[in-house]
Amino acid sequence: MIKRLHIYFKERYPILPRLVLGVILFLEIHFIILLNMGVTWDEVKLGSAEITGAFTCFAFLLWLRVADDLKDFETDKRLFPDRPLPSGRVYKKDVMTACVIVQLIAVALNVIFMRENLIFFVILYIYGYLMSKWFFKKKKIQPSLPLALVTHNPVQAFINLYIISFTIQKYQLPAFSLTNIMALWTLYFPALIWEVSRKIKAPKDENDYTTYSKLFGYKKSTRFVLVLTILDIITNFILVWNLNKISVLVLALLVSWMTWKFVQFMKDPERFVLVSKVELYTYLQESTMLLTIVCFIIFGKI
Repeated sequence: MIKRLHIYFKERYPILPRLVLGVILFLEIHFIILLNMGVTWDEVKLGSAEITGAFTCFAFLLWLRVADDLKDFETDKRLFPDRPLPSGRVYKKDVMTACVIVQLIAVALNVIFMRENLIFFVILYIYGYLMSKWFFKKKKIQPSLPLALVTHNPVQAFINLYIISFTIQKYQLPAFSLTNIMALWTLYFPALIWEVSRKIKAPKDENDYTTYSKLFGYKKSTRFVLVLTILDIITNFILVWNLNKISVLVLALLVSWMTWKFVQFMKDPERFVLVSKVELYTYLQESTMLLTIVCFIIFGKI
């Protein structure tokens, strides 16, 4: 089983990069709130609770990956037969066993180190469970790409809520503020943008797989993603405005570049694969947000 799991994690959920992602996801939200709320570095106390939160992000995203692969097993056998599960190189019971063990560890850590935030941990996992069950409306949701997006994509906001609730409780910060509202959505939009973009293709690249470009046309779908990108960058502007004005300029340049790429794709969809540009933009955008936090901690407001 170990060898089979190695295949699965290598191809579908690389452990080390995803652990790093969990840490980045947790700390970005955590610190963007603290710094905007005026909490100084001397007042910050990192420990077991923060490690638990980062691991929970990793564990929850693993659960989503496994649940998604199990849900799409029959479809993948037809459209993506080389993937670990449909190819038979990895068994369903392998990934289910590994996933259960990781989730039990997450539960134990939260009960021990993040007891005050337990209700939001439960809320997060209830939403994850409902997603895995298609909200008990599989026949209605599964065939509808837009409906699946509306019901499943808000999961990132629930992850953010889990992190935000812990942060404001630990440091006794106001529960309702513009910072918290923006932080709730700041990583939701990139996930939404990526999810839609990866299903926008040039007409020549379309196949039996259902895409937004097939349903609505690649131009309308691309315009929709462009609007989402602008909304996303607005949340970033608000969160870094009081921390680092240079970051605001960098983010403005990035969104200008991405807007140009969207326009290019609408004019010539065969010029490049849209999601590749979106991924590069997202990496640069999130790196800017992280550097903003690091620079503020080291140098203060710039």
